[in-house]
Amino acid sequence: MRKLLFILLIVNCQLSIFAQDAPRKIELLHANELQYDERQTGKVRRLLGDVQFKHDDALMFCDSAWLYSETNTMDAFSRVHINQGDTLNLYGDKLNYNGNTKVAVVTSNVVLIDKEIKLTTDRLTYDRATGVSNYTTGGKIVQKEDTLTSVFGYYYSGEKMLHFRKNVVLLNPKYTINCDTLKYKTTTEVAYFLGPTVIVSDENTIYCENGWYDTRNDVSQFNQHAKITSKEQTITGDSIYYDRATGFGKAINNIVVRDTVQEVVINGNYGEFFRADEKTIVTGKALMKQNMDGDTLYLHADTLKTTLDTISDKRTLFAYHKAKFFKNDFQGMCDSLVYSYKDSAISLFHLPVLWNDSNQLTADTIFLQLANGKIHEMKMRNIAFIISSEDTTHYNQIKGKNMNGFFKDSKLYKVHVIGNGQTLYYAREEGKPLENVNKAESSDLLIFIDSNKVETITFINKPDATLHPLKELAVEELVLKDFSWKVLLRPKKIEDIFKWQ
Repeated sequence: MRKLLFILLIVNCQLSIFAQDAPRKIELLHANELQYDERQTGKVRRLLGDVQFKHDDALMFCDSAWLYSETNTMDAFSRVHINQGDTLNLYGDKLNYNGNTKVAVVTSNVVLIDKEIKLTTDRLTYDRATGVSNYTTGGKIVQKEDTLTSVFGYYYSGEKMLHFRKNVVLLNPKYTINCDTLKYKTTTEVAYFLGPTVIVSDENTIYCENGWYDTRNDVSQFNQHAKITSKEQTITGDSIYYDRATGFGKAINNIVVRDTVQEVVINGNYGEFFRADEKTIVTGKALMKQNMDGDTLYLHADTLKTTLDTISDKRTLFAYHKAKFFKNDFQGMCDSLVYSYKDSAISLFHLPVLWNDSNQLTADTIFLQLANGKIHEMKMRNIAFIISSEDTTHYNQIKGKNMNGFFKDSKLYKVHVIGNGQTLYYAREEGKPLENVNKAESSDLLIFIDSNKVETITFINKPDATLHPLKELAVEELVLKDFSWKVLLRPKKIEDIFKWQ
């Protein structure tokens, strides 16, 4: 007897559990007219006029429907409407609904509205159990100012997440996004990009293959081959952060800033750019490259900054600190420099050194004027000094308070010394060893040079020149005051500009 009671108790429990898990039947709430299909012995009911159903917490409305009681399914026609909770409403012309799986398939003129989200498509599958809707024949999402279209779309109502694939286009009054795959969080209004993505606006065009865009705050992060292209400049990097509202951006790793007008490229590991004043700052092995009439100027410094003169539409480059550069016909180094593309002028500050051919040029400040990518004129201010080696132990020297130098075909051919002029040049007869040295002083000097040799010296004011036999002068008398030969610092190849000492 006890055994029998135990068995009955188990059976009753199992039946109770099964009853709880069993799907609810679709409940008919209202219809103006009810008809039975006699062929189905009353198992199929046809409903006409103001038809209303309920299933769990969902209400369904239509003009007419077929209700299949045995399979717990239904087909609804004309002005179909599903209401789920307080916010989700689904409309269409035709509905097929399965009460067992809670899957609704709505076709023709489909509209899904969830708070501020409006989705339209020709065919939508809505799984009430998971809260997931999807379309595979093309659809459109509208939220505030954003309109999004794609071939495939998924809406996760519980997570408030939209997932789109193939030919995805997001339209906004400020920009247009084209991509292959996009996820969109409706509560935060953040779009996530997966795959090649292009964002076009009046200010610039952005490309990436992974990233996100906060459409509410106009803040974005672009990764994998990220690129921002504006009117005159392109910025690429492994990762780019951009605040469209303020126009501020930063790029990290493998940065390339390309100025298409000046044919200038800047590389580095970290960069910042400011749209308002068209300013860009690059650090971390910063390197500038500029094409100059078939040759290339390479410049390195701790920091490279460019700004745009909106009137001339030309940029200015600032390099600091430990600036060092290489070009086939001249090289140099200084603590900082300014390069104006507007007038092709380079200013070198704080202990600058310039090498041209066999000449070393130093001063407190050096100003270079370029023409067609070559040095055309030069101004040296305060303790100006030009040195060239006669051999490994003897050096030709020109010194003065200030100097102006003139170049032809990248070679120094004329020097005007202004104030406290001094020269020390070796007189050598061809094929013979050095025997004499010429030392001269004059307030101002005009010197002409040919093939790195002094051709003529014109003493403009108070000249004093003497030819000395070498054997009569001590070693220290063979160099002018402030002499410093810096040949070991001269970059002989591009890689040397990254070596300071």
